[in-house]
Amino acid sequence: MTIRVVVADDQALVRAGFVALLDAQEGIAVVGEAVDGAAAVATTAELVPDVVLMDIRMPILDGLAATRRIVADPALARVRVVVLTTFDFDEYVFEAVRVGASGFLVKHTEPGDLVRAVRVVADGDALLSPSATRKLLAEFAAHAKQPPHAPELEQLTDREREVMILVAEGLTNAEIGARLFLSPATVRTHVSRILLKLGARDRTRLVVLAYESGLVRPGWQDL
Repeated sequence: MTIRVVVADDQALVRAGFVALLDAQEGIAVVGEAVDGAAAVATTAELVPDVVLMDIRMPILDGLAATRRIVADPALARVRVVVLTTFDFDEYVFEAVRVGASGFLVKHTEPGDLVRAVRVVADGDALLSPSATRKLLAEFAAHAKQPPHAPELEQLTDREREVMILVAEGLTNAEIGARLFLSPATVRTHVSRILLKLGARDRTRLVVLAYESGLVRPGWQDL
């Protein structure tokens, strides 16, 4: 199946570069473009793509606000948003991931990495590099106080909680399988069930939920 992509960026040259790169790939098609956040929301609502590449800083409506609106729309539940940023980790990225973006890419990302990112996110996996994951979790740790009671986690089995903890550590299905002596396919099934039970869009959201609920928190093992 063809992965349908919308590219939202107010810089025409940057936008054209992304479009040309992605349209040249087998199984990927850019179906829409947007020059600001408001247009990104409208275009996404009209076309319902698989992936939106969303510049974080745009006029009229910034990428963060646009992401928030897309994620909040039940009709766009299957749309995955990837935030594009000039900086490795600016103040908007954390909030974008928190409100539902599936990850982020810096604009100087290698072309091959951008293409792989689109495929990964379209497949429902998280798009957070190890370094980005560490920064994200450090941000959670810095802002976290006493974790709230999270009754929704009580519906998870012990095995599902184990898997969710390892997802929150940034492990892949293969790495989780090796840790728990399970096949990657079995891990994928567990992850799918966790996503369904918690109403989470993707693995990135599981990371957020794990840290916000206190299921995992950096430094606890040292207390």
